[in-house]
Amino acid sequence: MLGLVKKDLLMIKGNLRNVLLFLVVFVIIALQENNVIVIVPVFVSMMVFMTTFSYDEYNKWEAYAITLPVLRKNIVKSKYVASIILWLIALLVTVVIAVIMGFFEQNINYSEMFGMILGCVFAIVLFESLMFPLIFKFGVEKGRIGVFVGVFVIVALLGFIFTGIDLENASGFVEFFNKYYYLLLPLLSIILLVISYFVSKRIYLKKEF
Repeated sequence: MLGLVKKDLLMIKGNLRNVLLFLVVFVIIALQENNVIVIVPVFVSMMVFMTTFSYDEYNKWEAYAITLPVLRKNIVKSKYVASIILWLIALLVTVVIAVIMGFFEQNINYSEMFGMILGCVFAIVLFESLMFPLIFKFGVEKGRIGVFVGVFVIVALLGFIFTGIDLENASGFVEFFNKYYYLLLPLLSIILLVISYFVSKRIYLKKEF
């Protein structure tokens, strides 16, 4: 499995020029708001990693991979592990950016910055947790369409639900979330990743090539 993880990371390394271009573009856009800039590396890491699926599909990698002495579940697991490694690298870059910003500017709100990073990571985990099973099932292009349709439906349902909620009665939940978000978001992220992995594995084990 380590070889599969290394394959994805080397594929990204081979496109390092595009990664740097993404970073430069998003940093320029985010310069208008200092705190926003810290979410750029994590967001770019997600965008870049999704290209590994496109390369695999273009080169018909999966049809070749299943002929190797590698368990199918490890092929799926390697995608999740590689994406997590990329997130960790992106978070390390984010910490460096935050330290540099804090050195040059004294008005950095680190608490707000930390909350933004957690929220960004959770959003990406949610997106990839939906995306991975759909890609394994339908392929890259159809998987993307399925995710955008699914996200639209979820947002519409949440909007409908929240319109019927009395915000005054829900103030206790909001207060609880604001107090413990630094624990709740990582926990929810782990749960989403675990569920997504098992769904992807089930799909891939039954998939025919």
